[in-house]
Amino acid sequence: MFERLSPFFILFMLGLVASQASASSLNLLTTPDAATPTSPSSALPLVKPQSFSQWRAELRMEALNEGISPLLFEQAFAGLTPDPQVIAADQSQPEFSRPVWEYLDSAVSSWRVARGKALLAEQARTLNSIEQRYQVEPSILVAVWGMESSFGRQIGDKSVIRSLTTLAYEGRRSAFWRTQLLAALHILQEGDTTINGMVGSWAGAMGQTQFMPATYRQYAVDFDGNGRRDIWRSSADALASAANYLNLSGWQHGQPWGLEVQLPNTGFDYAIADGQLQKTIAQWQALGVQPRDPINAHLGQQDATLFLPSGHQGPAFLLLDNFRSILKYNNSTSYALAIGLLSNALQGDYRTLSPWPKHERMLSRQERTELQTRLNQMGFDSGKPDGILGVNSRQAVRSFQKTQGLPADGHPNEALLNAVRHAAQSKPR
Repeated sequence: MFERLSPFFILFMLGLVASQASASSLNLLTTPDAATPTSPSSALPLVKPQSFSQWRAELRMEALNEGISPLLFEQAFAGLTPDPQVIAADQSQPEFSRPVWEYLDSAVSSWRVARGKALLAEQARTLNSIEQRYQVEPSILVAVWGMESSFGRQIGDKSVIRSLTTLAYEGRRSAFWRTQLLAALHILQEGDTTINGMVGSWAGAMGQTQFMPATYRQYAVDFDGNGRRDIWRSSADALASAANYLNLSGWQHGQPWGLEVQLPNTGFDYAIADGQLQKTIAQWQALGVQPRDPINAHLGQQDATLFLPSGHQGPAFLLLDNFRSILKYNNSTSYALAIGLLSNALQGDYRTLSPWPKHERMLSRQERTELQTRLNQMGFDSGKPDGILGVNSRQAVRSFQKTQGLPADGHPNEALLNAVRHAAQSKPR
């Protein structure tokens, strides 16, 4: 969980980030396929203003001023050096975006659904107790558990202290990583785990629900009552901590995260499906947006945004407040959609009205940068050409599509890039 760093990064930007480190820092309009925090990559190595030993000495002073004991600090940093593998992971950027349907196929795999259903039964007593206390449904918690660590099977094996030290020293988002590192030292001092037991992802996400250290300090709970908030070895602590995070992020018990809907066959303005415009479900229905399943009058008054994860050719969803709570855990729409659909599947319901446009080819990073550059040259402001298609880029795509008489869904694919290239070549010089 990262922006989670998203508990609930997640939209579709590339990346890994936020509140919890398994996720990418994305917004409602970007499409991530991973859930681990990353920072912008750089072609050139950063120039470090000081040696590692000097940096460590300054960190030590800061940690001691925050109440970290000198003995603990020395034990945590004994023989520690930056991890080259973490540096490489931080600087890497996938060349291609992963199609959302591939991400969801993996997230809602037959194994994950079967294992999740078994755990819902095996852990029913604990999950029901957590639900009573934190008002979050078991299927959602098990979906988070499955997505974050394959139900506790893959919690990461890297030293959290070493990983965060590497990221804080390397200088990219150094203030953020330094805050996380100090939080990790506080966790050790509070006795919830040991130096050797504090393992996680390369970006410092920890335990069965992949909390970043600062998130852990704020939301982790000791649900099994043994005096430690042990999200590494105690599934009860991990699940209750995720429930506490969601509850405090506005989760509404008994309400859906979203609804699959059918759009009108003709005459619909896809530009309003930007993931940001809010209307009540009843108002969306008045525009011809029809939920797959019947809804009651109370639900019809809930605010929702219309979301087309693969453009106008694929499934459509109305997203409610609970979806936004998941985004606070991991700020990635792909992630949040996976959690919602996996939760549905654990309850025996995973289907879509519309097929995914699997014939489409996703754009490479270089092609996305070219798309942004050409749109800018034609007067459609997509922001800095960096290959990351956020809100501005997708709005620029919509504006271009409108001028060409195309469905203005803001969805970038090979056909869209070819249309932009043709328009750019036809533009009078």
